[in-house]
Amino acid sequence: MGKSKLIRKVHMDCPLCDKTHEVEERIRNATITIKGEKVTYEERFYFCANADEEENEFETGSMANENLLNARNAYRVKQGLLTSDEIVAIRENYGLSQVDLARLLGWGEATISRYESKAIQDDSYDIMLRLIKDNPLQTLEFLKRNADKFSAHKRYEIRSKIVEKLDSYGKEYLTRQTLEGEYACFDEPSDSNGYTILNIDKLEAAISYIAEKVSNLFKVKLVKMLWYTDALSFKENGHAITGLVYQHKAMGALPIGHHSLLNLENLNVQEEESINYDSMFHIYPTEGMDYSILDDKEKKILDTVIKKFKNYKAQEIVDYMHKEKAYSKTKAGEIIPFSLAKEIRDF
Repeated sequence: MGKSKLIRKVHMDCPLCDKTHEVEERIRNATITIKGEKVTYEERFYFCANADEEENEFETGSMANENLLNARNAYRVKQGLLTSDEIVAIRENYGLSQVDLARLLGWGEATISRYESKAIQDDSYDIMLRLIKDNPLQTLEFLKRNADKFSAHKRYEIRSKIVEKLDSYGKEYLTRQTLEGEYACFDEPSDSNGYTILNIDKLEAAISYIAEKVSNLFKVKLVKMLWYTDALSFKENGHAITGLVYQHKAMGALPIGHHSLLNLENLNVQEEESINYDSMFHIYPTEGMDYSILDDKEKKILDTVIKKFKNYKAQEIVDYMHKEKAYSKTKAGEIIPFSLAKEIRDF
């Protein structure tokens, strides 16, 4: 048992000394073995200073249940499973009761209740819960599949809540799904993605960060600056920042999914006409963007790339990129491996 810490003092009938007095409510780190795994969790208990030294601690029934739940959640975290709180959040996100969610997924009616209180879900059940966690479209599909488990009125009620959630996710959700789908075969760290899994939140922050300091930022220039950002990060730190995968194209490095990229709702992209009346996408900084997702090293990389290319025109940065070994050593359509990024020219 770990060292305990006092939370508060509670006036109560003490079951240890049979007196009414103040007992101390304490917490400590405790260790337990669940399914052969030793886990550490936070345990809450009462301490009676009047009781015998060997038996001066006790817990109520609700405390015992809470402690056991904490232990099981510690096991879940260690095994990469959703915690009971995360399961509750999924259900509440769609405004569903425990029975509703169980029926929606085609499970026994008490299954969700057990997972939120005492039982630990196995991998297959956890996967199904994750499928609907942030995916209203998948949730709607489950409702169609298990429609016969609900009355017509209840089915309509649940469907309305799911559609409402889908509407609130809107363009950002759908675009993220599309972009993530294009990166489905790059879901492991590799030389293709700079040993970084696609991170859309970080990607949005990086784009807005660039736009804060580059006033005349359009798509061609942006994607080249993103490549240099990821390449320089790989060269200096051994991994990219965004997780984008770049291909060799006539205009230089172009990320897979670039058509979806500028549709992300958290980006401030305005369609404007050029002097030749061509449609161009101008990227502006996003008001209120949270840049804390970028650490100091990543911001320093971005600042270096911005300083180098801030005043370059699109064609100039394309021409500059064409002279990189990462471009000359790959062929049209090929993925540009980050191992070649180590050979980019010094800024």
